[in-house]
Order: sequence, then C-alpha cells, then structure tokens
Amino acid sequence: MIECCANSITSALIGIKAGANRIELCADLQNGGVTPKYSEIKKLRDLTSIDLHVLILPIANKFSYSKKDLKKIVSDIEFCKKIGVEGVVVGAINKDKSIDITTTKKMVDVARPMKVTFHRAFDKCSDLQNNLEDIIKTGCDYLLTSGQCSDVNEGLKNIAQLIKMAKNRVTILAGGGVNHNNISKLYEVGVRQFHLSGSSTNKFGETETNFNLIQKAVKAINEKSN
Repeated sequence: MIECCANSITSALIGIKAGANRIELCADLQNGGVTPKYSEIKKLRDLTSIDLHVLILPIANKFSYSKKDLKKIVSDIEFCKKIGVEGVVVGAINKDKSIDITTTKKMVDVARPMKVTFHRAFDKCSDLQNNLEDIIKTGCDYLLTSGQCSDVNEGLKNIAQLIKMAKNRVTILAGGGVNHNNISKLYEVGVRQFHLSGSSTNKFGETETNFNLIQKAVKAINEKSN
C-alpha cells in the first residue's frame, strides 16, 4: 500500500496517476500540514473513487487541543463522514507527551465507520511501548510513524520493534522520509504500508507531488513483493 500525502487536488491526482493506492489529503504540507478546505475535500471525493483519508488538524504541529479546537475537529470529522471519505487522520497527546487516550477515542468514535489513522503526533512522544499500547486502546486502525525519530531511516529499528509489539492490533504505516531508496529496508523489517508525499518544488515555487518519485516508490514495492 502506497499512501500519497497530497497537499492539493493536483498533487492527489498526480499521486493516483503514478500508482498510489490511497490519498491522504492535507493543506500547508510544507509547514507540517493542516485540515484542507471542505471544498477541496468534496471536489477530490467527486473526482476519484480511490480511498481518501483526510488530515484533521486545525493548527499545524499542535496536538493538544482546547474545547474550541476539539469542537472544530469533531465537525470536520463529521463532514468527511457525510460526503463518503474512507478515513481520517487524527490524534491527541497530553502536554507531558503521553497519548491523550480519552480525546483520541472520542475522535475515533465520531469517525466510525471510517478508518482512523493516528498521525505523527506519536513521534513527539518517547515511550515506544507504552505509547503504542495507548494508541491501541483508542481503537485506531493505523499508526503513522517514523519510529519516534526524525525520519524512517533513523527510526528503522524502532519501526521493526513497533510491528512486533503491535501483533496486528494496529497497522504500522511508515512515514517521514519514505522514498524509493529506503522502501526495501522498510519492507524487510515488516512494513507493508508506506506513506510519502514524493514532493518537490514546481515551477511556481509550490510544494507538489512529483509523478516520478511516486512511480519509483511503487516500482520499489512491486519488486520486493513479487
């Protein structure tokens, strides 16, 4: 599974054409990513039948929420469910960098029957095993992670450990520096779902998914799995 993290409809369509199996739609990716506009979500939903997951994050890199934040998050999740999106990408952590189980579980409950990914807020934490067990308690389907390191290259051993500890109770989705050069190593430690933007700067100075980078990643996975 290749999930293309796209920060626009154009990037999403490039990712799909290059062979991505799923899209995570967000906005402002270069600054960490936030919830895209409703109009963008709806337009992409109408343009493609590919599985679509949407990042639900009001403020980039802010993973502890006020009541106002949470109200907006719940509203955004409900919108995605209403228009037929397959999944949302959410998560909450406490100020002490532990998993906010109660808040995250509320998001999961609102989202059902959509799939739910706990995003890389997990990588802001530092207690691999306990943080994983808390994620599992929330009921999330996927955990997007670089192994609590800056990227998957540094976090390779931790990702391998997470897969073993998870015992299929949550699917580990490797993300953070994933590309065609490291997919083989990730595959060898048990990763089967890969998250990448495959992005570069276009002629307008905008961050955009690069067709060739996604295609190379798809090819690398096919070579390992066949």
